Amino acid sequence: MPIPDFIVQLRSKVGHDPLWLVGVTAVVLRDEREVLLVRRSDNGAWTPVTGIVDPGEHPAEAAVRETLEETLVTAEVEALAWVNVTPPIEYPNGDRSQYVDHAFRCRYVAGEAAVGDDESVDVGWFPVEALPPMDALLRQRIVHAVEHDGGPTRLDPFVPGAAR
Repeated sequence: MPIPDFIVQLRSKVGHDPLWLVGVTAVVLRDEREVLLVRRSDNGAWTPVTGIVDPGEHPAEAAVRETLEETLVTAEVEALAWVNVTPPIEYPNGDRSQYVDHAFRCRYVAGEAAVGDDESVDVGWFPVEALPPMDALLRQRIVHAVEHDGGPTRLDPFVPGAAR
């Protein structure tokens, strides 16, 4: 997975110390019945499109950008469906991070779903009611986006050690 240049620069100063980063999840829906998923190249897991917000970039723009880069699909943000904080993550190289993630409900606009970069090995549309196995927190993001009714965004605190 390519590391954004701004994080490489930060790491040169802070080493492996924890970084607080802004992340996005784009839950792209087609006809309200299918969700766009990618199969990650680093661990083989199916996930919605995720990514890191660049400095100065609006999270909604990052969701659209990441979708196009990773899947060659053009999407449009419909709503911010959920904001949550991930548990702390330690990467194999020792880097530590934690993300405030913005999960967006997105609408498919155009494009044939295909692998767009080296972050994934596969891309596909899956029925919302028949998702492949995935991390519970990622599944929650999909559920919040699918069920989002236009009301206030749900904000869930991260509770260390709590079941997700």
